[in-house]
Amino acid sequence: MKILLLGEYSNVHATLADGLRTLGHEVTVVSDGDDWKNYPRDINISRKPGKLGGILLLAKLYALLPKLRGYDVVQLINPMFFELKAERLFFFYDYLRKHNKKIFLGGFGIDWYWTHTCTYDKPLRYSDFNLGDEVRTDAEAVRYQQDWIGTEKERLNKYIATTCDGIIAGLYEYWACYHPAFPQKTTFIPYPIRMPESPSTERAGKSKAALFIGINRERHAYKGTDIMLQAAKDLHSKYAYRMKLLVAESVPFAEYQKMMDGSDAIIDQLYGYTPSMNALLAMSKGIISIGGGEPENYEIIHETELRPIINVEPSYDSVYQHLEDFILHPERIPELKRQSIEYIRRHHEYIKIARQYIDFYTGKNA
Repeated sequence: MKILLLGEYSNVHATLADGLRTLGHEVTVVSDGDDWKNYPRDINISRKPGKLGGILLLAKLYALLPKLRGYDVVQLINPMFFELKAERLFFFYDYLRKHNKKIFLGGFGIDWYWTHTCTYDKPLRYSDFNLGDEVRTDAEAVRYQQDWIGTEKERLNKYIATTCDGIIAGLYEYWACYHPAFPQKTTFIPYPIRMPESPSTERAGKSKAALFIGINRERHAYKGTDIMLQAAKDLHSKYAYRMKLLVAESVPFAEYQKMMDGSDAIIDQLYGYTPSMNALLAMSKGIISIGGGEPENYEIIHETELRPIINVEPSYDSVYQHLEDFILHPERIPELKRQSIEYIRRHHEYIKIARQYIDFYTGKNA
């Protein structure tokens, strides 16, 4: 098949492309590399700052149109698949529909269905937009609500979701928001991860537990890393002789990976039910995820044996308690590392995931 992947989040499309190519398909990734993270792509569409940057990107995309046609499958990372205003994307979406066979929408991140459903319907006990019945009011959550609800982005998202050939959710949370609205065309496929050649179950250090946390300053409070970092810092003050804290702040992907490699555990996603791409990548290396690991995460992938994720509730006290327990019981580390590696092999191995995508594209798992 000839497949076009438009946009990028956290290396999802770049990794999927590798898996699809291994299976013999012709794949083109067109993206901006997810901004400063700089993930691999075949055609770069990074936008320069300001209004002039938008004009230059628009001109580049118009010139690129002939290369965006003739595909069996086009997959959009998000309704906002180019970094332009939503009203401009209707034209590009309609062009893609007209000149390609099938279009699929990724439920991989922030969009109207995620924002509106979590804010008003609240199918999850907690999320980026709600804690129980209470709607979150931190500045970032409010900004995303204002950005998506009652705007052209909402209209674009609904239009694409209604007219596309299928919707693929990458996390349980996104599936819970899309499936009720589009039960016939929504599927869940886990994120693809490329396994390292020799992941280790050995502790990173003999005397200290090494904890790693990645910080994106633009989404610090929204993702809860402010709370998680504070708990980790407070524990480090108390147990400096038993733990090491590694902090990566808004660094490119290659540097992020190197910093992660020397750790026993990654602290990630306070408000998530499931591990994100960064946590999944860490798990493939034998690094334990401390964050989202709710029962629904295991149920949707039919996992009944492995429990490698240290699940935390969305509060400082829960994070502190679970981190302290981890630090004080280092004998648990090798087994949790082993389970983490096996979990990725079973459910996220990139070629296995690529086959699931092909089955969905061709209607075999409908």
